[in-house]
Amino acid sequence: MQEFADLVIVNASVHTMDPGEPDRISDAIAVKGGTIVGLGREEADHLAGPDTKVVDAAGGAVIPGINDAHLHFVSAAMAAFGYVRLDPAVAPDWASVVEVINAAPAGEDGWIRAHGWDEVLLGTSSGNLLGCRPGTPVVAFDATGHQLLANHEALNRAGITAATSDVDGGVVERAADGTPTGLLQDGAMELLSRAMPPIPDSTLRPAVLQLQEQLHMLGITSLTEPGLGPASAGLMDGAGSTAALGLLADLAAAGELTLRINVLMLFAGTGGANAAAISEGLRSGLAHSCTDRGIDPRQLRIAGVKIFADGIPRSGTAWMSEPYGVACKHGSLVIQGASDDERVAELHRIVELIDHAGLQAGVHATGDAATSVAVQALMAAGRQAGSKAASKGSGNRHYIIHGAFSDTGTLATMAANGIGYSTNPLIRQEAGDMMRGVLGEERFSRHQPLHSALEAGVHFNLASDAPVTSPDWRLTVVAAVRRATRSTPGAPDDPERITGLQALAAMTSQAAWQDHAEHFKGALVPGMAADLCLLASPWPDDEEIEKLLETDIRLTVSGGRVVHQSTT
Repeated sequence: MQEFADLVIVNASVHTMDPGEPDRISDAIAVKGGTIVGLGREEADHLAGPDTKVVDAAGGAVIPGINDAHLHFVSAAMAAFGYVRLDPAVAPDWASVVEVINAAPAGEDGWIRAHGWDEVLLGTSSGNLLGCRPGTPVVAFDATGHQLLANHEALNRAGITAATSDVDGGVVERAADGTPTGLLQDGAMELLSRAMPPIPDSTLRPAVLQLQEQLHMLGITSLTEPGLGPASAGLMDGAGSTAALGLLADLAAAGELTLRINVLMLFAGTGGANAAAISEGLRSGLAHSCTDRGIDPRQLRIAGVKIFADGIPRSGTAWMSEPYGVACKHGSLVIQGASDDERVAELHRIVELIDHAGLQAGVHATGDAATSVAVQALMAAGRQAGSKAASKGSGNRHYIIHGAFSDTGTLATMAANGIGYSTNPLIRQEAGDMMRGVLGEERFSRHQPLHSALEAGVHFNLASDAPVTSPDWRLTVVAAVRRATRSTPGAPDDPERITGLQALAAMTSQAAWQDHAEHFKGALVPGMAADLCLLASPWPDDEEIEKLLETDIRLTVSGGRVVHQSTT
């Protein structure tokens, strides 16, 4: 007796994104039991039965479900659905920010938490919220996740005073008399985040489910959550706690998690990472907390550990080989140590511990010097592992997050050693004007060398870093193709531009490589998971790539389940 498909999509342009046949396009696709079972109209017609759902694509593109390989899911959920919004659409200047804060109700824990102010658009932030809401603690996280503003009451509750010492890899901005202005950057954010009450489950759970629905509406079926665990207070808004990881596990166990999520654990925050903290975290058993509950690793998987090697250029905490910024300094690693040599040695120890545990290391590095030493540490871990494929690293698929490169030599080294690269073109676009001023034109022109990475053979992917930028992958694709900034169009002869379909591969099949999952997702071929989305229009040519921004997602399927269907 013939078994019919559950879903058939016809009259489509199916971009299979099969790495073995990258240009393969079919006109129909069939799905059964969560798996792709056929391609082409002849097979689709044969598999269509009386109960098969048949969708006429009307010429629209079918692509693999988008895999955002660096999306702070929990923090983005809170930013979108749990905090007072301060994004430019709501608060376009500092007076509006203050007005919104003054009108906002406190949460059930008595705190006002806000998110989204952007110093690039608003200007200097020093002390702007210090006098707001006397008696009510206020904390406002910026759009980058690397700085926050607090009022007097929040600073008092955290015990942050003129006597508070500076921290590794962080900045406590101070007035001339030494008193804090309320601006905390990078590692210093932890001073305040640790004093805040945990986010109630009654707030976090609905926010997470709402964001899951929103991401499915965008065609996203997979993501990497880059930092959940005991050091969450040192990252972004501090929402990515061990309890938040437990919530995701609860949703997965209950069948409510329809996104496929890979998690990097966080055992040290944005400053002062050290081998002792990583070792303690690895011994805690958190890495096995999902498998111990019998959760399908294809749905929720703890993949590895995130490490902050340095900070970001705008804070002066990125480690560059040449001076940069107003202070004209090099920055440094934010790893624990009294000298560059000590910090580099400690980074090697950290990566070796992660590799020995059989886990993936995702190393945040935004300066070229930090990227170079991180790559060397990842290479050394591969050699220590004694792998049969030593020339291709340890097999754990360690990777660089963000990255900066003074030349293509580091990219060649990464390709030769199986070290991946995850970067964010939309950040380059949105913050590009500021970055150009900090780095200078020549260095900025080399920033995010996508085409060079492709030519070198690096496994690289493109990701949003939401809530730093929008999770709308269409914006990321356009940013990769155009390489524009807010004020300057991209140069047509920019050598680091890539095509729209190369960008799509970087958000599907290449992202699956990072997840150790290219054997079951990231391409639309028979036997692979039925993770896909149907666009309302054909995939646009690069000359008209902006048409993608106007293209609706008609249908999203995750594991064969329809998780979004447009009503228009």
